[in-house]
Amino acid sequence: MLILSLLFLAVGSGLLILRWRKIGSWPVTLGGILAGALGLLLGLTTFVHVVGPTDVAVPTSLGKVGRTWQPGLHFKSPLTDVTTFSTRPSDLNLTGDSTVEVHSSEGGVLYADITVKWSIDPEHTVELFKLAGSADAVQQRLVYPDSREIVRNVFARHTSVEGYSSQREAISAEIDKLITDRLAPRGILVNGVNLRNVRPNDALQKAIDQKIQQDQATAQAQAAVLTAKAEAEKRRIEADSTAAANAAIANSLTDKILLSQCIEAFKAAAEKNPVYASPCGTNGTPVIVDGTKR
Repeated sequence: MLILSLLFLAVGSGLLILRWRKIGSWPVTLGGILAGALGLLLGLTTFVHVVGPTDVAVPTSLGKVGRTWQPGLHFKSPLTDVTTFSTRPSDLNLTGDSTVEVHSSEGGVLYADITVKWSIDPEHTVELFKLAGSADAVQQRLVYPDSREIVRNVFARHTSVEGYSSQREAISAEIDKLITDRLAPRGILVNGVNLRNVRPNDALQKAIDQKIQQDQATAQAQAAVLTAKAEAEKRRIEADSTAAANAAIANSLTDKILLSQCIEAFKAAAEKNPVYASPCGTNGTPVIVDGTKR
């Protein structure tokens, strides 16, 4: 910008000198004035820098790094370079081609889609400038590799089933904490980590499906065993009840009672046959029942 400003000033001065020597007409004068004014305006911009309301800036002059500039108007030397950092939250999307391939504690391969929301701490802008050099470099050199490393390390401590389903929330919280703890000392604020999706590769998916089928078969077999045990217990209880009833009846029937009931039964039969021989006697001795006697 400084070189362009000097060029316009030189052109404007040259045109005005020509007009002063009465070489050329009024357009030469007008062109000289405009070129000089433009060169002066461009020259002034090399002495000021405006930092936006959501930005901070780091000035460097002749290899020396200055203090962080906050939002507002700042005066500077034409030899000062200014690097701007946005303080707005940024999203690092580890999806698609950037999806993280992880391995479980059992060796299963999973693919994790994750989004890391991060922003720059204005108090550490100078340190970040020295580490990375620019806002884009902060993401590529610091946030990106550290996030991928932590995601892999966390999943490596869990089984495939835990990573795929049962412990996803716990894994997401653990990743969030570890990334936050890793990046905070460097001046990077982590505003949230979203574990968006976890999917197994084809081989692991097949193994998971087989395990689900085995678990279902095992559950059905266990249910059948419990049903069989219940039926057996029911039959045992019924048999015990029948045996107890028979024992009670057997204990209550004496020989005299049985003889009396036998005789009464054959009396009813003897009504049609006045004299009837009943095998109700002791030791098989028949008893003659006379039905004519009331």
